[in-house]
Amino acid sequence: MSTLRLDDLKQYSDALRTRHGAPLTLRFVEPRDTEELQHYVRSLSTRSRYNRFFGAISELPKGLLHDFLQIGERERFSVVATMTVDGFETIVGEARYAFNAETSTVEFGLSVDDRWQGHGIGSALMKNLECRAAAFGAEHLYGDTLRSNETMISLARKSGFDFINHPDDWKLVRFDKQIATAPKDIPCASWRLAALSRQAASPSAAA
Repeated sequence: MSTLRLDDLKQYSDALRTRHGAPLTLRFVEPRDTEELQHYVRSLSTRSRYNRFFGAISELPKGLLHDFLQIGERERFSVVATMTVDGFETIVGEARYAFNAETSTVEFGLSVDDRWQGHGIGSALMKNLECRAAAFGAEHLYGDTLRSNETMISLARKSGFDFINHPDDWKLVRFDKQIATAPKDIPCASWRLAALSRQAASPSAAA
């Protein structure tokens, strides 16, 4: 189990930067994000929604929306990447990830608003997810994508992931990266602290 303090999610917000230096905030989804999150999904292109959810949807179905909002349930987490656009906090990307203690892995999926692709937001998300995986003590970070999703495949390749055949579905490809970062070396401050707290609570679980 994780040792995250889920009663204070804001402490795990991370200040990132786009490729051009614009400020980007990555934080856990909150109930107040419900409408904005649906607006974000609706605004994605048909292809981007299909690539992200492996199906033709126009918005998050009720059950999936509920899952997005349940932070920490079964070690599953949802985050949104936001920027200030025209004076308003705007979701420009999102990610879901899940920690499996039995296999010491973190599985994830993400998307970036079509209008903001090419700004380095996907790369920033990937690097931050590595910090989150390391904080759990995970040994591998991986995701699945459609073989036709050239954008995600290119992003994963640039981020140093290896590619393997998907074990269950020939239409998908799996990308995997080994995580071998010691808690004290995690570059994301909030996740370095989380990892050190976890290490102190259970020294045998140290990464």
